[in-house]
Amino acid sequence: MVGLFLPHQQGAWSPSKAPRDTDWSFAYNAECAVQADEMGFDLVFALAQWLAKDGYGGEIKFRANALDPFVASAGLAPLTKNVLLISTVHVLYGLHPLHVAKYGAVIDHMSGGRWGINVVTGYKEKEPRMFGLEPIGRDERYERASEFTELMKLLWTRDENLDFDGRWWSTGQAFVAPKPLNRLPVLVNAASSGAGLNYATSYSDLIFTTSPAGADPEKTCQSLPDRVRHIKAMAKEKGRNIRVLINPHVICRSTDAEAWEWRDRILAERDWVATENFAADFLGGDQDSWRGHSLENWSVGGNVHLVGSPTTIVNWMVRLKETGIDGVQINFFDFLPDLACFREKVWPLMFEAGLRN
Repeated sequence: MVGLFLPHQQGAWSPSKAPRDTDWSFAYNAECAVQADEMGFDLVFALAQWLAKDGYGGEIKFRANALDPFVASAGLAPLTKNVLLISTVHVLYGLHPLHVAKYGAVIDHMSGGRWGINVVTGYKEKEPRMFGLEPIGRDERYERASEFTELMKLLWTRDENLDFDGRWWSTGQAFVAPKPLNRLPVLVNAASSGAGLNYATSYSDLIFTTSPAGADPEKTCQSLPDRVRHIKAMAKEKGRNIRVLINPHVICRSTDAEAWEWRDRILAERDWVATENFAADFLGGDQDSWRGHSLENWSVGGNVHLVGSPTTIVNWMVRLKETGIDGVQINFFDFLPDLACFREKVWPLMFEAGLRN
């Protein structure tokens, strides 16, 4: 599988001042999604965030503006034809499962059955307080997410009115119509903790994992197989088959030297204030996904950094596939030009390498 991580946020994935045209606007994101759809990408989606004024600050006001992916997915539905549209949704910030089940079913119909949901519980203490809520411990967050998902699935699949009396959610004589076209939309999660992986392997079809060894692709390829085997074994014990994806940040130029020169410029022109705030916010919560990353890694963006010529990029993707990974969710620095380069120079090589068919 190949997905595109859309740049819904100001500054996208890289708190750098290096020149680029990447834009958080819907028009720009729509063009990215349409291009990915025409290429034959399997999915597109974006993160969801709730930040105070000016985002992570700095001169670039990193992520001060951001689209909401639940709403934006509806806008992308009539503009695309085949690509799966994934909405990232914080399910513990006041939404009822009936809301999400109904809204999701509508987007599913708008897209012709191409909608899915990335269920997020939220680990940053500041976010729930924006909604007048107190932060919840990690284990309880996933217990709540499990009940939320169970109720949501019942609303999608039951052909009669539903009564449900759970620990955190209840409903009386609830019904969702129309149903999603494929009955159950694709469920996605990016958990890393024990509680999170227990949830993800119980409910998700796609699980996004992170490199245990930081952004270096060689170290990633050495450390990733054990993690992938562990995740898939957990799912298999529950009688489920899941697919595991990882997020590479791709910096591709004609030669390895040119690609590394551009990577070094991105790093050299980092916005230090934004970078430090960005890293501190992620590392301040009770998540384990990004512990192996340095400030340099945060400045460039993405989880695993694939830097080099088209041949080098594809060789790394082959190596990632050999770890047991089922796909990649790609992001870029300068999205539309980089996506065009990827389409012209990398995409054909992926077919030659057997990564696409």
